[in-house]
Amino acid sequence: MLYQGRCHCGGVAFEVEGELTGAVACNCSICSRKGALLWAVPRDKLRVITWDDDIGRYVFAKGAIAHRFCRTCGMHPYAEDTAAEGERSAYINIRCLDGVELASVPTFEFDGRAA
Repeated sequence: MLYQGRCHCGGVAFEVEGELTGAVACNCSICSRKGALLWAVPRDKLRVITWDDDIGRYVFAKGAIAHRFCRTCGMHPYAEDTAAEGERSAYINIRCLDGVELASVPTFEFDGRAA
């Protein structure tokens, strides 16, 4: 299924294709503060429609994940692996997807603080 998503102001828009069967609620320092519910997909299933200049990038700790955010409204609609090689993933904040009933998506807890 093809989903469309965006940040709060609409400055960051994207499409993602896949089967949304569940999301992860991570308790790491950034995900818990953002309140993100993440859906992992292969990076090539995410198509960012916005100009790259509108999208900020934040990397911390081990630098494995680039957290992407709108430079205008601050919303974090997705993140992506920083690895240059291998199969890369994107992590979609399903709260930023249009038309998704959050209560119908199973949520799994992940202990990101311990990872």
